[in-house]
Parts: sequence; structure tokens; C-alpha cells
Amino acid sequence: MAASSGGSGRQTLTEINVTPLVDVMLVLLIIFMVTAPLIQQGVEVSLPEARAKAVDAEDQKLVLSIKSDHSLYLGSSEDAARIPFESLEDKLRANARAMKDRELYLMADKTLPYGFVVDVMATVQRAGITNVGMITNPAADKVREAKQEGRR
Repeated sequence: MAASSGGSGRQTLTEINVTPLVDVMLVLLIIFMVTAPLIQQGVEVSLPEARAKAVDAEDQKLVLSIKSDHSLYLGSSEDAARIPFESLEDKLRANARAMKDRELYLMADKTLPYGFVVDVMATVQRAGITNVGMITNPAADKVREAKQEGRR
């Protein structure tokens, strides 16, 4: 009798099957694609006070000021010119500095209705200005004030 060295003909599979991994990744991709627009629409949130450092400006920036009586002033505090709301878009398009920098700082009175400020910002955007910054007074540090009063 001769001994045979042949096997049962089976071989070990040395490759990883990536099909389940691809299936899971596609499902996750679809989930993220569906939920991403929902996140951008906004959710009702109570936001905390923001404390930010003052921005160091080397050169004079273009400022649009809105007073509590809804009057608009374009320019720095020394040379601000009053502008009617109806002609704001045309004045901004005609302003060389606004068109060159595409940047404007908005200084609005805190008693103004939110809708009016949004209308002004939409008009600024329609004029072609893409960067709008908000000028605010720095918020008082309530924690530091509380600690100082506690020491007294």
C-alpha cells in the first residue's frame, strides 16, 4: 500500500471580504447625507453670552451704523453719511472700498428689531459684500465680578 500525500482539495481563503464593509459605509453615507441639511436649518437654542477679544484693525474699515430710529450711516464715526434704506444697495455698489474689500462692519443699536437688522444684512449681501462683521461692546466677565464681590 502506498501512502497518498494528496489532501482533500480545500484551500484556505486568505483575502478579506470587503463587501459587508462597503455596505455599511454606503448606509452611513446615506444617513449623513439625509441628516446634514436638517442640521443647517436650525434648531431652537438658548445661546450663552459670547466673550471675544477685540479685533486689531490696522487700517480703517467700512462701517454701516444703524441707530435706534432706523437711520443708516455709512462710513467711520468722523465722516459718516446718512443713507436712506431704499438706496443702501446702490450706495454700497458705488462705494469703491466696499467693492474692493467685499467687507463691511455692522454696528446696530441693541433696541432694533431683529427683522430690520436681517433686512439690512440681506441688502448688504445683495450689493455683493460677502464678509459682514458685527461690532459689539465687550461683555462684562460675570464670573470675575462675582469672585471680586465674594472677596469683599
